Amino acid sequence: MRTFDLIRDAVLPEFRDRVAEYLVEYETVLGENPSDSEQVRATAHQLRGYLRGLNTTRVLGMADWEELDRRVVGTWLTQPDQL
Repeated sequence: MRTFDLIRDAVLPEFRDRVAEYLVEYETVLGENPSDSEQVRATAHQLRGYLRGLNTTRVLGMADWEELDRRVVGTWLTQPDQL
């Protein structure tokens, strides 16, 4: 399952519409795979912060947050030349 689909499913039902609106912008930048790796990294870091905020406000559970954070790091922040 795609990371953004997992995020949507992990969010409490009463907040899904609002969160989905914010995710569109992240998904647009990260889904396009632009050649600007700095933009991808910056957006991925912003997404991690957003997910952390969702966890802090109890819109997203801790176990979900940990898994989603690992996916964001593994998908957009870990570059082969950094391994």
